[in-house]
Amino acid sequence: MYLVFTTNSFPWSTTFVLLPISAGCLIFFFPHKGNKIIRWYTISICILELLLMTYAFSYYFQLDDPLIQLAEDYKWIDFLDFDWRLGIDGLSLGPILLTGFITTLATLAARPVTRDSRLFHFLMLAMYSGQIGLFASQDLLLFFIMWELELIPVYLLLSMWGGKKRLYSATKFILYTAGSSIFLLMAALGLALYAFNEPTFNFEKSANQSYPVSLEILFYIGFLVAFAVKSPIIPFHTWLPDTHGEAHYSTCMLLAGILLKMGAYGLIRINMELLPHAHSLFSPWLVIVGAIQIIYAALTSSGQRNLKKRIAYSSVSHMGFIIIGICSISDMGLNGAVLQIISHGFIGAALFFLAGTSYDRIHLVYLDEMGGMATLMPKIFTMFSVLSLASLALPGMSGFVAELIVFLGIITGQKYLLMPKILITFVMAVGMILTPIYLLSMLRQMFYGYKLFDAANSYFFDSGPREFFVSICLLLPVIGIGLFPDFVFSLAVEKVSAILSNYFNR
Repeated sequence: MYLVFTTNSFPWSTTFVLLPISAGCLIFFFPHKGNKIIRWYTISICILELLLMTYAFSYYFQLDDPLIQLAEDYKWIDFLDFDWRLGIDGLSLGPILLTGFITTLATLAARPVTRDSRLFHFLMLAMYSGQIGLFASQDLLLFFIMWELELIPVYLLLSMWGGKKRLYSATKFILYTAGSSIFLLMAALGLALYAFNEPTFNFEKSANQSYPVSLEILFYIGFLVAFAVKSPIIPFHTWLPDTHGEAHYSTCMLLAGILLKMGAYGLIRINMELLPHAHSLFSPWLVIVGAIQIIYAALTSSGQRNLKKRIAYSSVSHMGFIIIGICSISDMGLNGAVLQIISHGFIGAALFFLAGTSYDRIHLVYLDEMGGMATLMPKIFTMFSVLSLASLALPGMSGFVAELIVFLGIITGQKYLLMPKILITFVMAVGMILTPIYLLSMLRQMFYGYKLFDAANSYFFDSGPREFFVSICLLLPVIGIGLFPDFVFSLAVEKVSAILSNYFNR
């Protein structure tokens, strides 16, 4: 059953979606030379949004209820039964809070941006609205619109504030993501038009509808292509290293922290929840792809000279754990995937932020040109080291708990036979061994050894208050989740149980 539970008449969900982009439109009425005012105005809007979320979820959201809460349904296009349908449950609550937290810190991290500041901060707020709207959508067509809304801000942020190859990277990004969105639209239209007296995009109706297996497989493939590009899943991942390598680090924080998680969220929300039979058929193959992805991305990351591309490939490797957790078809595995989504959101955003602050000081991107930075920048060295250890799943950090739960989920799951489970867990273990190799090698090349770069053209000031504050804000949740993972589990555990019970019933 796909039920809706309403707790309050105030339109909280609509407020979360429309407040950032509405406030962003006001930026264009500000004076042209008000960069500092625009920046603090944007930060204030992000903080206000985060405070409203905290208030609404504290007083009007029941964690022990798997139903859709804060639900809203307003007529939009009657002919297509297309409504403004929003709602939040345990599965979307974590990504929404993550979006608010990461976007606020990314806006604070964007202080060095002064060129076209009004447009830059408007695009940041537009991305904010699109991401919240996607996680809160309860309508397939609205989901698609929010999915597409992300493309324009990312393209402009990359093409206008990126590196030397920014136009190439932006074009590659838009070709991959816009091309895959066609499959998402076709699958959504097929799902909406089949087996109903009138077309509907309502998640609730689609979740309670049965489809012929052959037709369900076609729908599943359409959604899978779109989500595989955005996640990314190999071989649709090649846009990611180029995009991260050229984007400004505040944009990289949004890409690694939130954008990649949209694909994983779609796999759970649509492929797993709405198309359970096809998901059962595709899961064994996706588990194999996830295991290969962990090894492939880890080996590829080791050979990257560009610092940001090395971190980007580590993100691809960690996404393999999410895929395996989703396709384990077990409570523990799916909870581990949700935890990994939140965990990697913090860790990935933190590593790209620290990579950007390092570039601001030494103006180098290639690891073999760096060295000896530890004594010159001890604070950045300490934060980079701690968060790299978190990325390699050090016990006591969030990454360790997430990967461990995914391990246990695939081992204890009832879907697969013993020998395939042993092979998959062996491959995952090898991937976890390779992770310290490329991360510790990165730290060695950056911070140890002799000073290899030109001191005359570099600025050796350590982390300032802004950088230190952002780094600490990203580190504390990583440690907190690692020590007390029950907080994140409590957000989605009821919804995960409902998805899987409905899954096996059908």
